[in-house]
Amino acid sequence: MPRLTTALRSAVLSAAALLAVTAAPPQARAAAGPEPKAPSGFVALRDVAPTILQDIRYHTAHNFTGDRIDGYRAPMCILTEPAAKALRAAQHKLLRKGYTLKVYDCYRPQRAVDQFVRWAEDLGDVRMKEEFYPRVEKDRLFEDGYIAEKSGHSRGSTVDLTVVRLPALPTRPYVPGEPLVPCYAPQDERFPDNSADMGTGYDCFDTLSHTEDPRITPEQRANRQLLKSALEEQGFANLPEEWWHFTHRPELFPDTYFDFPVSRRSLTPGH
Repeated sequence: MPRLTTALRSAVLSAAALLAVTAAPPQARAAAGPEPKAPSGFVALRDVAPTILQDIRYHTAHNFTGDRIDGYRAPMCILTEPAAKALRAAQHKLLRKGYTLKVYDCYRPQRAVDQFVRWAEDLGDVRMKEEFYPRVEKDRLFEDGYIAEKSGHSRGSTVDLTVVRLPALPTRPYVPGEPLVPCYAPQDERFPDNSADMGTGYDCFDTLSHTEDPRITPEQRANRQLLKSALEEQGFANLPEEWWHFTHRPELFPDTYFDFPVSRRSLTPGH
């Protein structure tokens, strides 16, 4: 057998080390310590408001990083109980108007935010630029406020969401590597989403995502206002830079950034 080169030998040793870790018995892997759990006060939105649609993007690779995000063990929405109940109240009113809410992201573990930060610091990784930030250079994402080391989502009362006209049509899954279209393109050109036309897609790093941006059409403005008014009536406040971002106030945990995984097992029994 030919002698291994230094680089190849290093790669083989690294692979062997990784295999040893993944093959280790569960008790050895658990030695790092148990996963954090959610305190009482967090609930699964599905248990409180089962008619609200869920499209948890960070459980998939269809997001601005191009990778599934750390800590999203299940495609589910977890929120503080007051926020979940407020969404249920908003949903009841919207259903009577022929719409449903759809959530993209809810509670977000700190480990997910940390992954966003690492991604933003890697200026060479621009796989998803053409869709999510085509008009913003990656080295400006921190300065322009699109990425930060802390997120209100980690406190549990912030949610990213939209409205969908009923009956809600199915949407196809994202296929990694498929051609990308700018998130501010006309709705029939950008990635398909059964959401009402909001002028941009979700997580569009662009000033057109500002809730009151004057360049959107009257229909898009009406759809944004439908979402905003329905949530404001239930105690949510919108982040002006993102039409999809709302925080329920007063927050149940205003000063705590949690890191438990998005998983049913993270919740206390009965929640």
